[in-house]
Amino acid sequence: MENKDRNSGFSKLPNRPYFVWLLIICAVVFLVSLPRGMGGGQTQEFDVRKLMNAVENDTLSSISMRNDPSAGKDWYVIEGKIKNPLFGKEGANPNEPRTLPFVFNGRVTDDMYKKLSDPASPWDIKELPASTFWGNLLMSVLPFLLIVGLLYFLFMRQMRASGRSALTFGKSRARLLTPDKDRVTFDDVAGCDESKEEVSEVVEFLKNPQRFKDIGARIPKGILMVGPPGTGKTLLARAVAGEADVPFYSISGSDFVEMFVGVGAARVRDMFEQARKSAPCLVFIDEIDAVGRQRGAGLGGGNDEREQTLNSLLVEMDGFDAHSGVIIIAATNRPDVLDSALLRPGRFDRQVVIDLPDVKGREEILKIHAKKIKLSEDVDLAKIARITPGCSGADLANLLNESAIIAARKNEKIVCSSDIDEARDKVFFGRERKRLMDDDEKRLTAYHEAGHALVQAFIDDGKLPVHKVTIIPRGQSLGSTMFIPSKDTRTESKASLLNHICTSLGGRVAEEQVIVDITNGAAADIKQATKIARKMVCDWGMSDLGPISFGENQDHIFLGREIAREEHFSERTAQEIDARVSEIIDGQLERARKIVSENRAKLDAIARELLIRETIDGADVYKILDGSFVPTDKEEWERKKSLKKSVSAQVGDSPSPDMAHPSDPVPDAAV
Repeated sequence: MENKDRNSGFSKLPNRPYFVWLLIICAVVFLVSLPRGMGGGQTQEFDVRKLMNAVENDTLSSISMRNDPSAGKDWYVIEGKIKNPLFGKEGANPNEPRTLPFVFNGRVTDDMYKKLSDPASPWDIKELPASTFWGNLLMSVLPFLLIVGLLYFLFMRQMRASGRSALTFGKSRARLLTPDKDRVTFDDVAGCDESKEEVSEVVEFLKNPQRFKDIGARIPKGILMVGPPGTGKTLLARAVAGEADVPFYSISGSDFVEMFVGVGAARVRDMFEQARKSAPCLVFIDEIDAVGRQRGAGLGGGNDEREQTLNSLLVEMDGFDAHSGVIIIAATNRPDVLDSALLRPGRFDRQVVIDLPDVKGREEILKIHAKKIKLSEDVDLAKIARITPGCSGADLANLLNESAIIAARKNEKIVCSSDIDEARDKVFFGRERKRLMDDDEKRLTAYHEAGHALVQAFIDDGKLPVHKVTIIPRGQSLGSTMFIPSKDTRTESKASLLNHICTSLGGRVAEEQVIVDITNGAAADIKQATKIARKMVCDWGMSDLGPISFGENQDHIFLGREIAREEHFSERTAQEIDARVSEIIDGQLERARKIVSENRAKLDAIARELLIRETIDGADVYKILDGSFVPTDKEEWERKKSLKKSVSAQVGDSPSPDMAHPSDPVPDAAV
């Protein structure tokens, strides 16, 4: 039973050419049904006397005669034109027509007929075939039939157009996926091996249920896939559909929601009714939090349509009349808002967590997406995986796609590593902005970023080395300092967090010691440092207040819990918290000041290189610190830069310097 045919029948509306031809036919019939004497002036109705006067006075211009036996043997309908007596007269309207139309409907004697049809008469004579009863009836009824048909056509067209919303409110919108169209298998999913094992057991149960039944195992009724956006929850569900040789229905949680009360519950019942007819089968509900939110969150009276839909879903999954054979696979990135009755065993027996991939997972994901892109031999996917911490599968797919677009824009045949670097900067840090900066603003930005780079390079313990420093604006920042973690970090030590705060304040310290007059460019740095310090005191117990959580209430208002937040600590404790946060910030600020003041010459060297080259690598920063760096000659650099621009202009491509962007979890230090 395929639900696609049921819904698709209402969407097959008449094509526009049919409608146009129907209008043309109606217009032709309307014109044909008009009296033939119309046109050229107002038609006069003649009696016998007027008709014979026109014959005797020789004022007839043309006539057409048609016998009407239905009215009488000698009954004729005569239509014609007479000469206009005012035409050409002095004082008459010059626009007067030459002839005037008339119509005669009456009995014609033999003498009158001879005079009218005399071949020697000066007027034009045309005799039409005699009309019949059926002909008159057809000409009278046909216009009405066409009008009724047109109205019926328009009415049915409107009914078909609104049939999906007016006639099928309670019908499920679940789509039955065909395995041959865009088939996805487990080989197309990477970076979540444990999750694939969880769902592959369901596929094995559907393929060979007897092996599990012999040992007494029961098939899971539901699998809830939980994870951040872009980690591949929907892709994994599509892989299950490709691997399982059973019907697979797909629907979104928002498809149950409707403006009419009771529609969502009806659609849930209809969906399970269809699924049971095809059992065993799989039903995938994407974004189930749209209908599965916790009940009792309504802040007013009335009938809650969403709760009715959820109640119907709970009963169908595991209620009094529940049947086996239908497996529900749902996906959400908000498991905290789901109702507890939906998460219990018997409904969703398993919760499969699909987290962000690690280095190995990112490399496997890149290999899958790289199959569709022509990559150069110098592209190292393992290196790309190492420099993209915190990226999901969707981010990595977008990265390779952007690099292919950049290569195509440059008229290149393959994607090089430089294209991937440029795409990475564009995706994660923003597009380069051609923003003019005066010398003072550029000098301020250079020293600010040099302060970040100097402090981080000085206190670096090998976990977060400096990668690049730039003063070219990208996104919302005028410059940035980029750090790339040497490995994926799941936890942070107290020393590492203090280093983050110290590095964030390095830009402000450099402004104090060089520019003297500080600016608001360190706003994001100060906010980041304060956020880390407050979490250290309130959430992570990294102060002398002890391992006590002073964090604010995180319950959401829409869940109906504690709309007015209750304080969990006294005013005195709040003052102590503020004091501890200030101690952490002040301590790291003095630490950064000491580092910058003791290494002022190295700070000037980094800023000088930034003013000349605009972007420098992290390796150059470390060489400046150990004294092995050879300063760049400004005139030689300007000459090479102008030569590069001229060559790029000849090939039709603008130069794109290597940019830096912030890494995760440590954000950029931006002006």
